[in-house]
Amino acid sequence: MAVLKQDQRRGHSTQVTAHNGLASESTPVTAHNGLTPEPESAPPRAPLSVLPLTMILRSLATASVSSSPALLAPSLRIMSAIAHSSNPILNPDRNPLLRFALKKTFYAQFCAGENAVEVNRTIDGLKSIGFTGVMLCYAREVVLSGQQAKALREGKIGDETPELIQNEVAPWAKGTLETIRLAQPGDFVSMKFTGAGSLALYQLSNRLPCSPYLADSIDAICKLASDRGVRVAIDAEQDALQDGIDDWTLRFARKYNRDPTNPTVFGTYQAYKKCAPQLMLNHLADAKKNGYTLGAKLVRGAYLNSDPRERFHDTVEDTHACFDGMAASLLTRSWNSTVRGEGEFPDVSMIIASHNAESVRRARAICDAGNAKSPVAFAQLQGMADEVSCELVEAGLQRQKKPGPIETSPRAAASALPTFKYLVWGSTGECMKYLLRRAQENKEAVGRTRTSRDAMWAELIRRCKVAFGMTA
Repeated sequence: MAVLKQDQRRGHSTQVTAHNGLASESTPVTAHNGLTPEPESAPPRAPLSVLPLTMILRSLATASVSSSPALLAPSLRIMSAIAHSSNPILNPDRNPLLRFALKKTFYAQFCAGENAVEVNRTIDGLKSIGFTGVMLCYAREVVLSGQQAKALREGKIGDETPELIQNEVAPWAKGTLETIRLAQPGDFVSMKFTGAGSLALYQLSNRLPCSPYLADSIDAICKLASDRGVRVAIDAEQDALQDGIDDWTLRFARKYNRDPTNPTVFGTYQAYKKCAPQLMLNHLADAKKNGYTLGAKLVRGAYLNSDPRERFHDTVEDTHACFDGMAASLLTRSWNSTVRGEGEFPDVSMIIASHNAESVRRARAICDAGNAKSPVAFAQLQGMADEVSCELVEAGLQRQKKPGPIETSPRAAASALPTFKYLVWGSTGECMKYLLRRAQENKEAVGRTRTSRDAMWAELIRRCKVAFGMTA
């Protein structure tokens, strides 16, 4: 827990100056005659100015609750009761008043919508702001009965029965395929293998190959994504399952990542694990040996409170160094003190999925210097770290406004700043467990949520001053 708290403080310690974080790109240049020449393009805007007022107010309210222990504690108890209760009164999908209250607040802050119309409206709205796209996830989670959980613990689940297929695997596959159809070309879809239920849990925990129907389902998901130009990011999960998840991810990456410019399958690498650099090295070697592009999503990690402590770095500084070192190695396609390989670096496409402002800026500096050789996308959760996301959006817009010919080389593509927002979709009730996790995450990141709150306040004050003619 200490690692996460320190991480958030360090990652956003400079965010209060986010509005001038790009000042160096627009610093006036004095001509030889002492006069300041006319700028070639308009100066960059305040990053949060791209957000609608409704989103600013909602983010301010959410961050204010999340940064106040007095307000957050009772909010968590209420959300936990709603997420886990079988009482129809506490079920948003059966209680219209509760559904309305949640959908206009927390649901609207973090989720994409309940159906195709709402999801498409959300995606179009984010893209109109300047975001490149979204990373969309189906919210449905398989909830095991007590008998199923006991059978899983005792190792009695292993056969792909018609009942398991009908109740668990098929609904998950159907929902994930629908998510692929909802996403637009160039977007990502985030997928959890464990969403397929108890059979997947059993096979992953025992590092077994996926059974025939499940394998065919995953293959159909990857094929549809490949055909539609959508990319699939496989989520990391608890440590006991991760080796199996990595095995399955590489199996489908070998098949669907043959085009070096357009890989479909991305695995997730958690930098807070001591084994992360060696795991990355092993997967790079597999990609080189089998002739495919490695898709890599870098995160710090989210299972600090549930996985064995000895699996993680001893200090938060070690975690930061690991994340930044892995990011630099993949971006520049060169070995370094973190990823210690030899020979030619394999083809890589990567996602930097981080709310840590300093890590994002380090990666940006590599891109700005023209040293990035791997295509890169930046991603943050919808409703969180908007100041980080919007700074990336504004920097990307300013790049597009620079005069001169448009470069189309691989190096130019690698130096771009495509920015995505991670959203879940599903009914209000289906999304409750996800919303609860976001609220719990904010509990462990009070420093970051206070920074977000302060950034939203500053943007609201700036808009008021503009409205009253007090500033440009």
